[in-house]
Amino acid sequence: MEKTLILVKPDGVQRCLAGKIISRLERRGLKIIALKMLQMDRALAERHYAVHTDKPFFNDLVKFITSGPIIAAVLEGEKAIESTRQTMGATDPKKAAPGTIRADLGIDMEHNLIHGSDSPENAQKEISLFFKPEELLNYTRDIDRWLTGS
Repeated sequence: MEKTLILVKPDGVQRCLAGKIISRLERRGLKIIALKMLQMDRALAERHYAVHTDKPFFNDLVKFITSGPIIAAVLEGEKAIESTRQTMGATDPKKAAPGTIRADLGIDMEHNLIHGSDSPENAQKEISLFFKPEELLNYTRDIDRWLTGS
């Protein structure tokens, strides 16, 4: 099973869209194995967006992602990264396919509601920024345990 990180960005939390966003991903068959709400500080934001350090929009990314609370989640499923990215849509809501999260709910490039890992390598790095290994459920093992009461 593949894992991916998603972040419901400050605009998604502020507009009370977190449930809708996460629900769309769950309907794709993805399972939530970790979830938390937090206020990202500048240091974490800079580590998260390190690949964009030399780009002109880096400071705007950091400023926006630290502007309000976010929801971080780890999702698990077959082709979780591909499925999540298809469901999210293109970064620019105006260019996103109809029916995607960003096309339906996003406002503009900055206010595009959601971040999702773009590769297995980045997913692993990003997940480790937001979650300790013990915070991730082993969904298959744990759901069996919950259902059987053992």
